[in-house]
Amino acid sequence: MIRPSAKSLTGTAIFVVADVTWLELARPPRIGLLLTWFGLLWVAGALVPGAANQVTLVRAHLAAPALVYSISPSKLLHLAAVVTLAGVTDLVDGAVARRFERPSRLGGALDPVVDGVFFGAVAIGLVIGVSYPPWLAGLVVLRYALPAIAGGLLLLAGRRPVLRHTPLGQASTMLIGIFLGGAALLHGLGASSGGLLLTVAEVGIPLAVLGTFANLFWANRRAVLGHR
Repeated sequence: MIRPSAKSLTGTAIFVVADVTWLELARPPRIGLLLTWFGLLWVAGALVPGAANQVTLVRAHLAAPALVYSISPSKLLHLAAVVTLAGVTDLVDGAVARRFERPSRLGGALDPVVDGVFFGAVAIGLVIGVSYPPWLAGLVVLRYALPAIAGGLLLLAGRRPVLRHTPLGQASTMLIGIFLGGAALLHGLGASSGGLLLTVAEVGIPLAVLGTFANLFWANRRAVLGHR
C-alpha cells in the first residue's frame, strides 16, 4: 500500500502554497479548472516518494501557468520565464537523485511523462494564442506520448522497458525548451528573429524527435523484440 511520506507531504504543502499564491496573483481565466488540475496534482504528489520526484512534479504544476501564458501574446515573456524555470528543475531533479537518493524506476518513468505534460501545454497554448503550426505542437505531444504508450504496452506484455534518460532524449527535451521558450521570448520582445527561430524549430524539433525515437528503440530493443 502506498502511503504518504514526510518528503511527499512537505512537497505537497509547498505546492499548495505556491499554486494558490499564483492563482491569487495572476487571476487567470477558468480558475475552477486550474484549481481542479492542481488538486489532482496535490493528491498524486502526496503519494509520490522522494525529494527528486517532488522536484520533477514542479513541471506538472508549471504546466498550468505555461498554458495560460502561451495562449496570451501579451504574456510571452512570462512564458519564457516559466520555461526557463522548468528547464532548471529538469537539471535539478537528476542531480538530487544522484546526490541524495538512488535513481529509481518511478523517477525514470515520471520524468518523461511530466515533460510531456509541460511541453504539450506550451505547444498547444502557442498554437491557440500565437498561431504556431498545429503540426509542430502535435509532434511535441507525440514526442512524449508515444514512448509512454509504448512503455505501457511493453509492461502489459510482461516485458520490462528501460526507464531512464537517454542522451538524445535529454538533448531533444533541451532543444524543445530552447525552441519553444526562445521563440516565445523573442516574439514577446517583438524581435523579428523570433520567426527565424520558429523556422529553425520546424526543422530541429522533427530531427530531435526522430533521433529520440531511434535512441529509445535501441535502448529497449531487447524488450521490443522479445529477446532476453
